[in-house]
Amino acid sequence: MFQDKCKKCRRAGQKLFLKGERCYGPKCALTRKPYVPGIFGKIRGKHAKRGLSEFGIQLREKQKIKFNYGMRERQFSSYTKEAVEKGGGAAASNIFELLESRLDNVVFRLGLSESRAKARQIVSHGHIMVNGRRMNIPSYRVKIGDKISIRPQSEPKGIFKDIEIKLKKYTPPAWLKFDKPSKSGEVSGKPLISEEAGMEKSLGTIIEFYSR
Repeated sequence: MFQDKCKKCRRAGQKLFLKGERCYGPKCALTRKPYVPGIFGKIRGKHAKRGLSEFGIQLREKQKIKFNYGMRERQFSSYTKEAVEKGGGAAASNIFELLESRLDNVVFRLGLSESRAKARQIVSHGHIMVNGRRMNIPSYRVKIGDKISIRPQSEPKGIFKDIEIKLKKYTPPAWLKFDKPSKSGEVSGKPLISEEAGMEKSLGTIIEFYSR
């Protein structure tokens, strides 16, 4: 599984931080092998003269965002279609809001997990509660006013080991409130694409890809 995640980063050409703290260290696969996976990856990376085509750039951005949020193609394309159908000339912002409102992403953004992949596992195993009710659907969409917390029976488990130490250094985005002593959070606003550097351009490119 680790190797699969590393290949996604190498294929995207940048770190997607799919494995949490490991991505910051010298063991990061992209640091050791800064070229696309495959038997010809190193050769192509070394000798390629031409840049990517417009289609290649769009495809790479789509793969990067899709891998980052841990989504399958069918689900990701469905999110894009829904965002475009909302209209209002803000399709990129709509996609961003849909992606950020996923429960697994919110658990990650609150600092309860070091990566979205681990957050998805935490939610799937029933360790998270929404408004006091156990929730095990990673794609569940939170809304303003929702309260997210760790299930009391799950807090002593190893998956939350040393979480207090990690939370001391972490500040969640402005649209989320977090109470560190109780390790619980609340959705207090909407995620803004303007607060995520480069995301508007990336999602705009993805919209163009699906519009072909």
